[in-house]
Amino acid sequence: MIIYNVTTNIHESVHDQWMAWMQEKHIKEVLATGKFTSARMVKVLIEEEMGGTTYSVQYTTDSKATLEKYYQEDAPKLREEGLRLFGDKMLAFRTELQLISEH
Repeated sequence: MIIYNVTTNIHESVHDQWMAWMQEKHIKEVLATGKFTSARMVKVLIEEEMGGTTYSVQYTTDSKATLEKYYQEDAPKLREEGLRLFGDKMLAFRTELQLISEH
């Protein structure tokens, strides 16, 4: 199992708009690609020096190959909307995680 983790710091001035967009539209659109089986959104409980609030969205997929297909077929269009709507009020970075075990 692969977890595609997107960590985002969002500026206070667009926080509520971004949160609504994420929960009502963006996460659903990512899941609708058919390349992920689930998603969860969590708040990062640290105070950032730069301000804002940080969240992590973790999308679960079956393999690295499926994730690569997402990057090629879907990611550019889905990322573009966030950049267009929130620009420099949103700072995101992505990591890929491999599940080793659950206890």
